[in-house]
Amino acid sequence: MSKVEEFEELRPLLFSIAYRILGSVSEAEDAVQETWLRFDGSSTVPASTKAFLSTTVTRLSIDVLRSARVRREEYVGPWFPEPLLSDPYEDPARSAELADSVSMAALLLLERLSPLERAVFLLREVFAFEFHDIAESVDRSEAACRQLLVRARRHMHDGRPRFEADRHERQELATRFFDALQNGDVGGLRNLLSADVQLVGDGGGKAPNFARTILGADNVARLLGAVFPTLIEIDVTCEPHEVNGQPGAIYRDRDGKILQAVSLDVLDGQIQTIRAVLNPDKLAHLGPVADAWAITRELQQLRRRTT
Repeated sequence: MSKVEEFEELRPLLFSIAYRILGSVSEAEDAVQETWLRFDGSSTVPASTKAFLSTTVTRLSIDVLRSARVRREEYVGPWFPEPLLSDPYEDPARSAELADSVSMAALLLLERLSPLERAVFLLREVFAFEFHDIAESVDRSEAACRQLLVRARRHMHDGRPRFEADRHERQELATRFFDALQNGDVGGLRNLLSADVQLVGDGGGKAPNFARTILGADNVARLLGAVFPTLIEIDVTCEPHEVNGQPGAIYRDRDGKILQAVSLDVLDGQIQTIRAVLNPDKLAHLGPVADAWAITRELQQLRRRTT
């Protein structure tokens, strides 16, 4: 194969590695593009193209993550990864691990790790790389990588997210949830939520957002049942979609522009966490973004007229 063909064959894997390290679609795409430039500009033929490209994208991603950590410390409100609607990398033997590792909950848990721990953990636990390849990717000895993995596993163990094993049941519950949401069925919503459910939004200071995390089935059901039916009155539509490997939806304004991405964590037949990404910077890779402030003003005017 030509260089281009070799690279394109491995592009899905490279993006999946970079996204899980960075939690950002745009930064992952930049890392993959820089990896291509370095591969294309190299006159040396690597013994393994996969190893060379994986090493390059991993090192680039680690460098970007180190600088991104500083920015995240100054972030306004809760920080969530950029929503991913479909993971381009597929491995039938590891489909469950791949889906769960890209979830919002898993990516947020990875934030506990240092960049090196994060890279080693992902390469070994998610992508099943051998230790000699991991050592090359992070420029450490195999023994050091094993120690990094031990520490990463220890950090991840207690908080490891759990999800409903049956994907069909997850999706069926999500369908019922979004139907109840659009109908303003507070009782129906309450029945689908765990007692300690959390509703959290990421607006980054650039979109309207909850003043705090909303806790408890009653509080969440009442809030959602009051807000979302009024969105329908101003022609906001709900488009069910898998978000980061979990059930979710994309909300669009009357012009089809993206207002927010919502993902659900489902376990034991109930919704445990609802995460909404409203920060327009994190939605731009999905298409044109709606003006959330304008929609909020329209909602306020609608309520005043109704009152």
